[in-house]
Amino acid sequence: MKKMKRVLAGLIAVSAVMSSAVSCSNSGGSSSETISSESNEHYKETDEFALDIDESEKEDLKSDVDISGQTITWLADYDLNPTNNNDRSVALSLFEDVYGGKVEYVYADSNEKFSVLASKLNAGDPVDMFPYEWDAVPNGVVKGQYESLDPYFDIMGVNDGLWDDMEDVIDMFEYDGQHYVVPYTISDPLLITYSRKLMEAEGLDDPYELYLDGEWDWDAFMSMMESFVSGAADGQTRYGINGWFGQAVVQSTGHTIVNYDGEKFTNNIDDPEIEKAELLLQDIAHKHLYFPDWVGCFNDDQSTLFFAMADWALGTSNAKNPDADLMIVPFPKAPDADENYLCCNFGAKMLIKNSQHGEAVATYLKCERLAATGEEYQELAKQKALVVEKTAAGVVKSFVTEEQYDALRSYLDPDNVTPMFDFGYGMGSRMYGDGEYTYETRGVMNNLSEALLNGDAPTDSWASIRDAWTGVVSEEVERFNK
Repeated sequence: MKKMKRVLAGLIAVSAVMSSAVSCSNSGGSSSETISSESNEHYKETDEFALDIDESEKEDLKSDVDISGQTITWLADYDLNPTNNNDRSVALSLFEDVYGGKVEYVYADSNEKFSVLASKLNAGDPVDMFPYEWDAVPNGVVKGQYESLDPYFDIMGVNDGLWDDMEDVIDMFEYDGQHYVVPYTISDPLLITYSRKLMEAEGLDDPYELYLDGEWDWDAFMSMMESFVSGAADGQTRYGINGWFGQAVVQSTGHTIVNYDGEKFTNNIDDPEIEKAELLLQDIAHKHLYFPDWVGCFNDDQSTLFFAMADWALGTSNAKNPDADLMIVPFPKAPDADENYLCCNFGAKMLIKNSQHGEAVATYLKCERLAATGEEYQELAKQKALVVEKTAAGVVKSFVTEEQYDALRSYLDPDNVTPMFDFGYGMGSRMYGDGEYTYETRGVMNNLSEALLNGDAPTDSWASIRDAWTGVVSEEVERFNK
């Protein structure tokens, strides 16, 4: 059987790039290549959902800082400029049409972009902006790769109320008294996809209704899976869940492996709530509720009740199961948790150390925030999201229903959920890295969320895995405390 552990290495970075990867493409070619930015005027004519900004709106959005004519150098494995007939994003439209800025793309292979960034910093080559990934804080900051965004809060509108509902999220990333990561959105939530049709046929409650009633928790989740698996007909094999969700189990407690009090990191691996989450993973594995093969979308053979993955897989799941009446919910909350804690990623971009265009980068981040919050821009985004994608032959490739889209937006609202970030994921490859993707070589954080499900550890006991890795966590914590 092709175990999921063989492909999870490809998922290590996916949550950091999945939003952009769906709509953007890279240039191919060498590991670092400058892509010239041509005028985007023609996109205003060809974009079906083009943003029309009148002069009065431009005046309302203008700031005291003039960055007109400035160009940001963007180093990444995907372009912010339109490629392959894609439309301009709302953020880029605002940045170009309102503020007069431009983005120059420097391509770097996804596996090499950090080394490319390091070499450019060492050589003094211009780089202004870089994708946010979990390793940014504290590891990237300690390496001297990023600048604090605090001096630019006025330009970004942080001090003017534009980011008010993200205040707690922004402060969650505060490191050494500074804000290097300022998320403009919550993104890529870990979701549970299921078939309402299958639920009804099995006599099970609708998880979405349970979620709305505050009853979607581990107990309901386990009860449903056990009932479904035990109801298999003779000769049929059933499973409770497929996909990627170990991290979501741990983070649904609201507790982290590594704690940070604003001054010091501490090893929290012995936390009783963390143990409950790990024992849940252990229980799922021992009861054979987990289907380990890679599927990539909700399974269309009705052999598995739940599919766990971020929202990038939803459109394909719908296309593969057009009559299943699919719906999505966040991962269930821990029974003892005081609220819904969300395993997710964050829309953010990093200001590079010694950038000469800090004000322009700050302005671009403001545009991302405007795009994420403006009612007109959100309606535009919804229209785009609801377009059915088809092949040239007319075969449906992907679609999202309006109900699914509205539910997803509610799950990304910080008024409804508390997003999680564990500094352990930002402490370098020993803590979070794929290596050759074996139990012995991958990062500690990976093993703590995956080993019990994958079954590739020398033991299937949480206590043994915890004891094997707690010393490494303590060593890395102390390294960043120095």
